[in-house]
Amino acid sequence: MTTILCYGDSNTYGYNPVNGLRYPKDVRWTGVLQKMLGEEYEVIEEGCNGRTTVFEDAKEPWKAGLGYLRPCLNTHKPIDFVIMMLGSNDLKRMFHASAQEIADGAEELVKVIKEFTKEKQGYIPKVVLVSPPEIGKDIAASEFARSFDEDAIIRSRELSVLYERIAKKYGCIFFDAAKVVESSRVDSLHLMPEAHKKLAEAFYDRISF
Repeated sequence: MTTILCYGDSNTYGYNPVNGLRYPKDVRWTGVLQKMLGEEYEVIEEGCNGRTTVFEDAKEPWKAGLGYLRPCLNTHKPIDFVIMMLGSNDLKRMFHASAQEIADGAEELVKVIKEFTKEKQGYIPKVVLVSPPEIGKDIAASEFARSFDEDAIIRSRELSVLYERIAKKYGCIFFDAAKVVESSRVDSLHLMPEAHKKLAEAFYDRISF
């Protein structure tokens, strides 16, 4: 069985912007991808609302992706693919992070994935580095405006080029989610069901699992 670990934030968890709950498994992009790939594959959902790359929220430091990454990799080994889509929460005003600093955080996680899996399972999985969907233009009117200012829109658009550079440096598969899906008009941050479907189809079509 081919194991695919999906490491991400609320858009991997399947946060529903309409009601704040979680989409059913068959709506989430991870679940849609699982159905498309079939029983010879195991798609592992490791999405956490608010997860960052390396930045720690003073109130919820456990949401930093770096701290949980090693135990997550060790729990699910052996792993053949890691799809990592993080960076949106790094754009929160509390972190004061530039696009380059966010990309540096993503690069740190890529290094951990490669080094840790080589040590613990004896081989390195294929890493799919995903630059996340862009922050929507109406974020200032969103319920999440308390966390994101309009500058987050600009910085989110800068991530794709930086992430692609990291992917080339470390031999990862690069995927630009912003070319496939848009954040919902509901909150300018999370994905609607159709976007989850499109994202799963794009992964299926463009990546040789």
